[in-house]
Amino acid sequence: MGESVRTTDGTGYQYTDNFDVTDEVKEQYDRDGFIILRNFLDTEEVTNLRTALEQDKTLEDNYYTRDDGEGNQAKMANWNHPVDDITGMIGRSDKAAGTMEKLLGGEVYQYHAKVVMKEPFTGGAFVWHQDYGVWYHYGNLFPNMGTVWIAVDRADRTNGCLQILLGSHQAGRLEHVKVGEQARADQERVELLAKTCPLTYVQLDPGDAVIFHCNLVHRSDQNHSQNRRWAYLVCYNRASNDPVYKHHYPNYTPLIKVPNSRIKGCDTKTSYEGKNFFKDPPISRCERNACPTGTDVRRTSVPGEICPMDVRSLGCAVLPGP
Repeated sequence: MGESVRTTDGTGYQYTDNFDVTDEVKEQYDRDGFIILRNFLDTEEVTNLRTALEQDKTLEDNYYTRDDGEGNQAKMANWNHPVDDITGMIGRSDKAAGTMEKLLGGEVYQYHAKVVMKEPFTGGAFVWHQDYGVWYHYGNLFPNMGTVWIAVDRADRTNGCLQILLGSHQAGRLEHVKVGEQARADQERVELLAKTCPLTYVQLDPGDAVIFHCNLVHRSDQNHSQNRRWAYLVCYNRASNDPVYKHHYPNYTPLIKVPNSRIKGCDTKTSYEGKNFFKDPPISRCERNACPTGTDVRRTSVPGEICPMDVRSLGCAVLPGP
């Protein structure tokens, strides 16, 4: 019989081998748009993850940056598929994929994974946004999506921890506009939501995780501190929500779940083969009257509308080069 034990400070749940998505946990996720799981990865697991990421040359070879509109660069590395290294074992584990299936109400697959790297003094900000604000344009018809956000380093207010508007996912998808090379949720609507949805700073110790809904409005500040803030994110999509447009994230690909013990038992700390690293296309604005790619890729665009589709290879002259 599973359980959910709240932390003594009331900020989340303590992850144990007996943790389960109880009615209380599911009700909180549906109401607030997120849950915090303390000690989601124990000391050995998060140490192994941190070491693997620090020694992984493919991250250095495949990271990219995005202008945050405030003078700094947000830095990250993205890939599509979970493999048999420690990152894949985490993404395929019962504590990650199994928990997300219970929160989203059905089978899930890995939509993509990423490492977000906020370096000391230079780490860029992420503007107010919803993940579904962009993922919607990729042909995901329903917001049956979510993210497991795992702290590799301590994340607090000094080094740019996650900030959320509590319960803002219930407002549905907001319109987004281009800021720097990012998509920002409609500023007026965010300001109105902030009067009703309390601003919450998600401060996490290494190994803690926050699991949040794709419509939750969130952001993070630049890192002005001397402390690095790395995070490992696994984004999931419901199997039944297979995107109707082909794009740089994968369509439904069955995820083979593994027991949590495989995280510590993983002999392969890092692996490049099969991950399919990619660089998220910059957010651009379409100035054409109609999308030159036609509706096989996405619906006809409206002049000035955000078009995050990576359609350069199909002849679009609007999007900038890589």
